[in-house]
Amino acid sequence: MATKWRNRVFAFLMALVFTGTLSGSLYFLSNSYKYDDENYFNTEEFQYELREFVNYLAMEEVGTLPEEAVKKNITVTQEEIEEHRHRYGFLDEQLANIRYQYEDRIQLAEDGKSDENADELRAERDAKLDDIRKNFDSDEYVEKKILAEKEKIVEEYFANLADFKANPSRFQDEFLYHFSNGEEFYTNTGLKKESVESAFSNDKMNYHDSFNIDGETFISSGIWPYEDWLYQAIAQAMNGYVGEIGVPKTLSPESEIMTAKTNYEENRKLFWILGVSTVTVLLIWLLIMIKVARLPKKMGKLHGIYNKIPIDIRIAATLFTGFFTLLTLFWVNDSLNLGLYHRNNIDSVELVFSIVSGAILCLILYQQIRYIATSHQNGESIGKEWTNSVVVRVIRVIKEIYLSIKNGLKEAFLNRSTGIQAIVLLGIVFVSGAAILMVLIHPIFFFLYLLFLFLLGIPALKYFIKSIGYFNRISMKTEEMAAGRLGEDLEINGKSELAKMAANLNVLNQGVKVSLNEQAKSERLKTELITNVSHDLRTPLTSIITYTELLKREDLSIEDRTAYLEIIDRKSQRLKGLIDDLFEVSKMASGNMELVKEKVDINQLLQQALAEMNSSMVKSNLHFRVTLPENPILAMVDGQKIWRVFDNLIGNIIKYSLDQSRVYIQMQKSGDKVNITFKNISKYELNDQSEELYERFKRGDTSRHTEGSGLGLAIAKSIIDLHEGNLNIETDGDLFKVNICLRVVE
Repeated sequence: MATKWRNRVFAFLMALVFTGTLSGSLYFLSNSYKYDDENYFNTEEFQYELREFVNYLAMEEVGTLPEEAVKKNITVTQEEIEEHRHRYGFLDEQLANIRYQYEDRIQLAEDGKSDENADELRAERDAKLDDIRKNFDSDEYVEKKILAEKEKIVEEYFANLADFKANPSRFQDEFLYHFSNGEEFYTNTGLKKESVESAFSNDKMNYHDSFNIDGETFISSGIWPYEDWLYQAIAQAMNGYVGEIGVPKTLSPESEIMTAKTNYEENRKLFWILGVSTVTVLLIWLLIMIKVARLPKKMGKLHGIYNKIPIDIRIAATLFTGFFTLLTLFWVNDSLNLGLYHRNNIDSVELVFSIVSGAILCLILYQQIRYIATSHQNGESIGKEWTNSVVVRVIRVIKEIYLSIKNGLKEAFLNRSTGIQAIVLLGIVFVSGAAILMVLIHPIFFFLYLLFLFLLGIPALKYFIKSIGYFNRISMKTEEMAAGRLGEDLEINGKSELAKMAANLNVLNQGVKVSLNEQAKSERLKTELITNVSHDLRTPLTSIITYTELLKREDLSIEDRTAYLEIIDRKSQRLKGLIDDLFEVSKMASGNMELVKEKVDINQLLQQALAEMNSSMVKSNLHFRVTLPENPILAMVDGQKIWRVFDNLIGNIIKYSLDQSRVYIQMQKSGDKVNITFKNISKYELNDQSEELYERFKRGDTSRHTEGSGLGLAIAKSIIDLHEGNLNIETDGDLFKVNICLRVVE
C-alpha cells in the first residue's frame, strides 16, 4: 500500500516538473524573438515609438503643407479630358438627352400646368447644350472644368486634414530632433542651426539616427489620398526635410525611455536564465522517463472497464484531455509572461494553480495514452474495435437512411410527373396543417385559410379520392387478369399516369387475348401438320409396300413386273423428295443453311427458270403474261437458292392454277430494291387464309390429291428471309398473289 502511494506521489511530482519545464520551454521558444537584441534601441518596441514620433513631427511640428502649393501641382492629362468629354456618351447622344429632359417640363410650363417658367427652362436648356458643344470643341475648356473639380477635391482634403491629429509617442518629451530643408530649420534642442549637429555626437547621445521628412512621410502619417493625382500633387508640394532624432545621455534614469531600457535588459537576462534552465530540466526529465517508463504487461480492473468503452469515445476523450492540457500550458505561459513583464505584480497563486492543474491533466492524459498503448502493444489491430465504434455505427445508420431515401426518391421519380404530383399533394397537406397554426395566431388568417381550402385544399382532396378509386379499379383488373379472367377493357379517363397505366393494362389484356388465339391457332396448325405429314409420307409408302407385295407373286408377267417397278421407283422418288424438302426446311429454320452469295442478275435468273419450265407451262393450258425489264438487275444473292424459289413458285402456279386462266409474272426495280410479283387464279378455294399458306405441309389443295409436298412456300419464304428480303402472300377470292422484295446493288 505504501509503495502505491509512493508511486503516485512520484508520478505527481514528475507531472509537476513536466508541466513547469514544458511551459517554460514553450514560453522561451515562443518569445525568444523579443529578446534577441542586446541593445534596447534596436528592439521593435523602441523602433515603433520612433516611427510614431516621426509621423507626429511630419504632421504637427516640421514644415507646413500649403493648400495653394498642392493646387499648383495639379495636372490634367489628355486621357482625363477624353473621359470627361465622353462621360455621358457621344455629342449627339448627350444633346438628345438634354433636349429630352427639358421637353416635358417646357410643355407643362407652356400649358400652365407647372409653376416653372418656359423661357427660363429654354435658357437653362440652351446653356447646357452650349456647354456640351464647347466640351467637344475645345480641350482648354474641358481642362478648366477638370481643374476646378480637382481643386474642390483638394479643398475637401484639407478640410478633413484640419480635424486630424497625429498620435504622439509615449517618449514624446524625451526625444531630441533637428530638421532643415535649406531654408527652414526646426529643433527642440534650443540651439541654432550652426551648433546643433555637435549636440548629436556619439558621446552625447545614447542613440541617434538620420531621418527624412517629405511629402510621402506626410501622407503616410495623415489621411491617405485615394486619387493618384492628389498623391503626386501632395508629394511634390512639400519640401523635403533632413535631420536627426536622438536620445540624450543626460536623461534621468527614471525617464520613460531609460525605465523601458532598464526593464528590457533585466527581463532579457531573466528570460535567458529561465529558458535555458527549463529546457535543460525538460531534457533531463525526458531521459529519466525513457529509462523508467515501461508499459506493464497487465493492467488493473480500471483498464478492463476502460477497454469496454468504444475506441472512438476513448480517442475523443484523450484528444479532449489533450486540448485542455494545452490550454493549461498556455495559461502557465501567460502567467510567466505577465510575471516576467511585471515582476513587482506577480500573481503567484494563479501561477501555482495553473501549474498544478496542468500537472493533473498531464497525468490523466498520460494514463489514457498508456491504456490505449497497452491494449495494442502486441501489435493487435484496432480495425476490429473500430468496426464497433460509435462513429462507424452512426455512419452505417446514416448511410442506410440515405440509401433508403435515395432509392425511395429514385423510385418515386421513375415517372417524373407522378413524383411531382405526389410532392404537390404533400405540400398542400403540409401548408393546410401550417395554416391552422396561423389561424390560431390571428383570426384574420381564417379567411385566408378558407380561400386556400376552397381553391387548393378541396380540389386536391377530390383529385386524391378520385385517383384512389381509379387505382383500385386498376388493381382489381390486374387481379382478374392474373386469375385468367380477361373480360372487358378499363375505361381511360384523362391523361394522368393512372390513365396511362390503365391503357397499358388494356394493351396487355388485348395482347393476352391475341396470344391465346395464336396459341389455339398454333395447336390447330400443329395438329394439321402432324396429320398432313403422316398423310403425305404414308401415301407413297403405302404404294411402295403394296406393289412390293405384288412383285412377290410368281405368276406375275414381265410387263406387269416392269410397270410395278416403275410405280415403286416413282413413289420412292416422291418419298425421297418429301424427306429432302423436310430436312431442308428444318435446316433453314435452325439457321444451319449456308449461303454462297455473289453478284447475280435476277432478271436473267428468272428468265432461265421460265425457260426450264417452258414445256410444263405449255402443257398446262395456262396463259402466261411475263413483264421483265430490259436491263440487268444485280443483287448479292445465292443464285441456286433464289432459282429454287422461282422454280417452286412457278411449279405451284402450274399445279394449282385454274385451267385456261391467265398468269402474271412481273419484275420492277424501285430505288435500291426489286419487286417480283406472281399472280394466278387458284383452282381450289383459298378460304382467305393466306398467312397459313406459309406453314409446312399446307396446300391450297385441301384434299391433297396433287403431287406437291406442301413445303414449297415454306422453303421459298425461308430462303428469302435468309437474304434479308420479304415474301408476302395476298389472296382476294381465288386470286393468289406472291410478292418478293430483294435489295439490289449498283
